[in-house]
Amino acid sequence: MLPTDLALLRVPGTPAVSPDGRIAVVAVEWLDLDGDACRSQLWAVPTDGSAPARPLTSGQRDTDPAFSPDGRWLAYLGCEPGTRPQILVLPAAGGAPRRLTAHPLGAGAPVWAPDSRRLAYVARVPEHGRYGTVPGVGPAAEPPRLITTASSRLDGVGFWPDRPGQVFLLELPGDFTDDSSPPPEPVQLTASDADCTDVAWRPDGAELAFVRARSDPAEAHLVREVHAVRPDGSGLRRVTGSGARCAGPAYTPDGTTIVLTAVPDAGDGHAADPTDVPCTMPVDGGPLRPLLDPERYVLAAGSPGSTVLTGGAVLVRVARGGAVDLLRVPLDGGPPEVLVEGSFTVHGVSAAAGVVVACVGHDRSAGELVAVTGAGRRLLSGFGRPLGETGRLHRSADVAVTAPDGHPVRGWVTTPPGPGPHPVLLAVHGGQSGWSLSDETQVLVSAGYAVLRCHPRAADDVEALLDSALTAPELDGTRVGIAGSGAGGDLAVHLLSRTDRFAAAVVERPAAALAAEERTVVGASTGTTPTLVIQAEGDRAASAALGEELHAGLLHRGVPAELLLFPGDGHELRRTGRPRHRVARLEHLLRWWDRWLPTAARDASAVADEAAPDRLNTPQHAP
Repeated sequence: MLPTDLALLRVPGTPAVSPDGRIAVVAVEWLDLDGDACRSQLWAVPTDGSAPARPLTSGQRDTDPAFSPDGRWLAYLGCEPGTRPQILVLPAAGGAPRRLTAHPLGAGAPVWAPDSRRLAYVARVPEHGRYGTVPGVGPAAEPPRLITTASSRLDGVGFWPDRPGQVFLLELPGDFTDDSSPPPEPVQLTASDADCTDVAWRPDGAELAFVRARSDPAEAHLVREVHAVRPDGSGLRRVTGSGARCAGPAYTPDGTTIVLTAVPDAGDGHAADPTDVPCTMPVDGGPLRPLLDPERYVLAAGSPGSTVLTGGAVLVRVARGGAVDLLRVPLDGGPPEVLVEGSFTVHGVSAAAGVVVACVGHDRSAGELVAVTGAGRRLLSGFGRPLGETGRLHRSADVAVTAPDGHPVRGWVTTPPGPGPHPVLLAVHGGQSGWSLSDETQVLVSAGYAVLRCHPRAADDVEALLDSALTAPELDGTRVGIAGSGAGGDLAVHLLSRTDRFAAAVVERPAAALAAEERTVVGASTGTTPTLVIQAEGDRAASAALGEELHAGLLHRGVPAELLLFPGDGHELRRTGRPRHRVARLEHLLRWWDRWLPTAARDASAVADEAAPDRLNTPQHAP
């Protein structure tokens, strides 16, 4: 894969299934190379596979589709350049979309009421007003803000820790088909001093459930409680007891039970890796009843916020050996049923009328829609076909070893064609995406590197996995580089401080939550390994400072080091489609590895051209 092949990469999100189960709609994201921005549009496909997927919208950034219960409308979020996401509604039978909101800080994903006439969602409220277009509202126009909490949430293009999300309700007018009628005025239902998220409607439409973070100046815990409120804003009540971390509440069809994902006892937030499990509880409050054993099943990280119910069961994404399976878990406590398993990653799921549609990725596609019915599984899309037809995608194989403490460790190795031995790049990450398409891995493998990816707990796990993998004859154990991002960047730093086996290193967005003794390691000791530090200007302040500290410490000790800083960018800005510098980032990685760990597969003239400063700093690559 070449860096410019990113233009062919298609990444679908969580699908929405029409109430009759006949159509699935999904937001598909791709990279606009000319604008260096992520774009996304909605695509529709019949769930019986009778026709190929087709584009449904043409906005710059269309996401989060939701069908109305009567099937007449499709609500979604739309975001044009320089604006925040707003709610739009499109007639399912065809026609032009209509924008319904104008929140200065943007609106959250729409959730339909059972009557198909009302929408609920979450939005942040600016200091200048409750709602509406306020000229000049933005980070530069806002007055000074005194922050008294430990939160550093990044929303859109700025930090808004003192603008908690509030629940809004929007009622469609009776003559909504008349485009000349004024848009409805949203009604704010909550006035919370802590974030509200994950809205759900009771089946009779008389109440909404939502998740609210517990208000605490220090935010030293993980408690997030389920509350409920009537559509007129009255009757606010807390549903769950104290001590739980909750997400994604959903009412059962009879309205007597709430199904949610929770850590039943999150404590004070200092416990390591508390485990989420699907749970049920009475609608009027009571104890949480786990549906799965957390010792046996680990829910996948980054699970969608909504809980999907179908046929007396909840659909759950479970991490297993680098894969993410899809389980159907009965609400009555019966044994779970596996719907999707294997060398796949289930990214999102929806269900209606007995049809389950999942977005499933693997090492040849970032995601495809798959329908699961009583008749079996059916592939609905071919979003990965254009990239696959280039012939520049490479298959992965898993590697499993046992760490010194007896803990199993797993990794995935992707090698170039030919016998080798190939120089090795060790990629240390902090997620669960073993069986998925990594564009960075594919670009590096096409350049002649064997890439070993892993998601370890500690440095000892990394070394055990690397030592085992390097016994393969196609891998060159004498020529190894290391790269890590986020928590994986911290692990890479620690490995660099205790060994000089790596020819070079890349550390991207090192995590901010480091103890004092660990900061000493970062600032004063990474051996003599040449290191490229990558940081986005919009990253959280503590993380950005840590990356600059690492770079300065290396230069101070005479170690070859570079700091690659992306202006106006940030790790969490994908929602707005802001520039991501993704092609430029890959080209800089190739330039760095060409310098310190060259391969025979790279043409010398191409390398020289890509490394030229005037090329890497042109507007189309680094605005």
